[in-house]
Amino acid sequence: MATTDPIADMLTRIRNAVTARHDAVNVPASKIKVAIAKVLKDEGFVKEYEVVHDEHQGTIKLYLNYIERNRSAINGLKRVSKPGLRVYVQRTEIPRVYGGLGVAIMSTPQGVMTGQEAWRRQVGGELLCYVW
Repeated sequence: MATTDPIADMLTRIRNAVTARHDAVNVPASKIKVAIAKVLKDEGFVKEYEVVHDEHQGTIKLYLNYIERNRSAINGLKRVSKPGLRVYVQRTEIPRVYGGLGVAIMSTPQGVMTGQEAWRRQVGGELLCYVW
């Protein structure tokens, strides 16, 4: 099944797995999704991720991080830039998510990174999603 927005599909799978209190979730792999998974791991939202290669496109297995037994590190995920309406921001327009408690994930010319890292490197780009 082909989806028109694979990143939104990834975020929805993570959101559903957190709601159902799963330990891990599988997502079809792509370069941008692996980069997003790396940012999620670096920011502590997921414990670990692994890319499982097979004869097709492969999958990413994300191991979700729980602070307590019943409380997830991920409280919310929101897709910002969509295929029908791309959202680009300059360095000075990078938003803060929940007063700095969340992160904005951006795709920049220097790769996929958090909004704070993009601000430090003085680059703008496409605002992919918010995670808090």
